[in-house]
Amino acid sequence: MASSLNRLIRPLACSLFIVAALIFIASMANATTTGQYAYVSNNGDNTVSVINTATNTVTATIQVGNSPQGIAVSPDGTKIYVSNNGDNTVSVINTATNTVTATIQVGNSPFDLAVSPDGTKIYVTNQNDNTVSVIDAGANTVTATILVGISPQGVAVSPDGTKIYVANGDNTVSVIDAGTNTVTATVPVGSAPTGVTVSPDGTKVYVTNNDDGTVSVIDAGTNTVTATIPVGNSPYGVALNPSGTKLYVTHNVGKTVSVIDAGTNTVTANITVGNYPNGVAVSPDGAKLYVANIEDNTVSVIDAGTNTVTATISAGFGPMYITSGQFSSKAAAASTSTSTPTSTLTASQSTTTATPTPSPFVGVEGIGTILLGAGLYMLIGRSRNLK
Repeated sequence: MASSLNRLIRPLACSLFIVAALIFIASMANATTTGQYAYVSNNGDNTVSVINTATNTVTATIQVGNSPQGIAVSPDGTKIYVSNNGDNTVSVINTATNTVTATIQVGNSPFDLAVSPDGTKIYVTNQNDNTVSVIDAGANTVTATILVGISPQGVAVSPDGTKIYVANGDNTVSVIDAGTNTVTATVPVGSAPTGVTVSPDGTKVYVTNNDDGTVSVIDAGTNTVTATIPVGNSPYGVALNPSGTKLYVTHNVGKTVSVIDAGTNTVTANITVGNYPNGVAVSPDGAKLYVANIEDNTVSVIDAGTNTVTATISAGFGPMYITSGQFSSKAAAASTSTSTPTSTLTASQSTTTATPTPSPFVGVEGIGTILLGAGLYMLIGRSRNLK
């Protein structure tokens, strides 16, 4: 019965591709005044909402591409990247002005994306052509295309930037060598893997398996599954706290987030949130969680100490992943009016940007992530279209 319901509801979510991704990042190096913001991709209205997390209010709305999905942030907090599933592009947002400064053509139906720890590369999963696009962040151009498994979705980068992990719809995870852009291993996991995240020390990879209600734990050294955690119906988004001791998993058919003890691989709590939660992210200090609820257009704010919802924020239409972090005072002063893209680039075009300076921290959901991985890809990170 639950499986049948899942198969009915999940394609609907995929057709809407309503998304938000949550990521938390450290302060920009040149910022004199900082504020914490979350960037949420809203697939239903082709926008990104900017949330002031101190006041839990939307302070700006940014027009991006068609059906925005994954969302991720550069390590220095100066740029947000958004995968637009409906027009095969990635939007690049300047966080100081909350404007789109470039649009990059990628593969077919980009789903999720993640940024390398040094900020020089962006990895984009293209769901309908079974590839990952590698973008040069300085030139805003695609420099490589990597063939992976069928219907790739969630993506995460190891903390040292040497490996990329991709969750594929054929029940595998592809392991990519970042130096050679080649798949070096394919790891069988559970049914319909979607979200993926890597532990802060890089030793473990966690993958949500949407169809069998589990989370696979992969040993990054041996590329083997060492544990399978039963979590309940339709696990989707996944994020770790900064210390790597707690894992948070959303259930997108339902209204809950599971809290997992990463030391014992057991569920210790379940938190009720909004309807159809997908993306989840953790604040830099681990004190708060942010969950994007796609069917009621909200973001739930959770106290990680008490596992209770302390606020509910109205977002755009269909938030799924969400990103958040510390940004400069320019972002804080951004207008609440909608901004529009200022330039468009294809894979053969380029725009020179400054080399990013890595920040002390980037937390990741799905998402991918985000958000946004994310991809806030905090990304937090991360609908699917497998069947």
